[in-house]
Amino acid sequence: RLLKSGPPIRSCSRSPPNSTKAFPGPRKGYDVNQKFHAPKGVAEYVPPDSAGFLAVKSALSRSAELAGYSYVELPIFEDTNLYVRGVGESTDVVSKEMYTFDDRGGRSLSLRPEGTAGVVRAVVEHNLDRAGLPIKLWYAGPFFRAERPQQGRYRQFNQVGVEALGSEDPALDAEVIAIAAEGFQRLGLKGFRLLLNSLGDTATRVHYREILTSFLANLDLDPETTKRAQLNPLRVLDDKRPQVQAMLVDAPLMRDVLSDSAREHHEAVCTYLRELKVDFSDAPRLVRGLDYYTRTTFEFVHDGLGAQSAIGGGGRYDGLMSDLGGQELSGIGYGLGVDRTLLACAAEGLEVTSGQRCQVFLVPLGQPAKLRLFGIAAQLRDHGVSVDLAFDDRSLKGSMRAADRTGAKLAVILGDDDLAAQTAAVKNLSTGDQQTVAIAELAETIQEML
Repeated sequence: RLLKSGPPIRSCSRSPPNSTKAFPGPRKGYDVNQKFHAPKGVAEYVPPDSAGFLAVKSALSRSAELAGYSYVELPIFEDTNLYVRGVGESTDVVSKEMYTFDDRGGRSLSLRPEGTAGVVRAVVEHNLDRAGLPIKLWYAGPFFRAERPQQGRYRQFNQVGVEALGSEDPALDAEVIAIAAEGFQRLGLKGFRLLLNSLGDTATRVHYREILTSFLANLDLDPETTKRAQLNPLRVLDDKRPQVQAMLVDAPLMRDVLSDSAREHHEAVCTYLRELKVDFSDAPRLVRGLDYYTRTTFEFVHDGLGAQSAIGGGGRYDGLMSDLGGQELSGIGYGLGVDRTLLACAAEGLEVTSGQRCQVFLVPLGQPAKLRLFGIAAQLRDHGVSVDLAFDDRSLKGSMRAADRTGAKLAVILGDDDLAAQTAAVKNLSTGDQQTVAIAELAETIQEML
């Protein structure tokens, strides 16, 4: 009934919507015995490691929720030009690392390499800036970059991000940074450090660009780096190659040419961070890899991760919203790496988990008991207890082994004689103690025991 009243439906397939065209079968040369694997460079999480992944993601996002940030769900792919204009054509992200493809309509789309441009696009498209400022949003999910895979550097990686748009208050910068730090602390991480810098305002950047361009012109740079320096000389400062970094030892620093307003803003951010007791280190050469950053720029690093030490970072972006068709509103945000944060927890020996998969394991001995335990399982779950049940009519011994594998604290054993007496045996799997409990009181008793 709903479909009849709506617009006509268009199929994404090249075949007519009601086509019964058969699957053409394997392509020529297709190996029917092929074993499939996850794509190279993808961090894949399966139990029990997936519990740690969820715990990290939850801890990083919880800090944003407690600070009043609202969730936004973003597309996995966007118009390619969104990233060309927003992130910067000269960046490695756009020029080398994006997964870009044409859809069936000939439109160029790219898997999202970062989150800020998509959030700003959503703010502009849905007029979120008309409902009061600042706009505070958080997001989470996978992002994609065609990088050389290595430990902590993946082609599909996961982030939790925060964006706050519509205020230039340095206190907002400090709040955003503190939210990120709180997320790491919530996990128990101690070995991370915060690096802080200012990339200056528009006036500062114009002046600094001239000084830096003159300095770079006297260096023996390769043709590709020379081209990058012409597009955006700050990109050269972000080059991680040792031979390039050696040539940049005497490069002029942005902080030496900051305008008065940019310097005051940076000093105010530092003051607020000290008030929040967030430790930071001055990092005058910190640039980060995206073109839209201005003024406050920061990065969290962990020394236990080797070369890929960054576990998150971000900064302020004064002109991005207007570049993408919106108002002249400033913003600040970050992206925290879930994968790398999980590696940092492992480096510190922290065991993180999203909660016990199973608290109570139900063991039916016979079909009538199985049917009754189905209802008991639903009752316990309604009371917030995680419950699993033995399937396939296993023996008592086999069912108890299954209970041990789940890590359950309690096992409930129910057989025909128990049903007749309207009781069940509840066993503490840690101590081995067992007691008989009336079925009518089972839910209440189990909650007390847990």
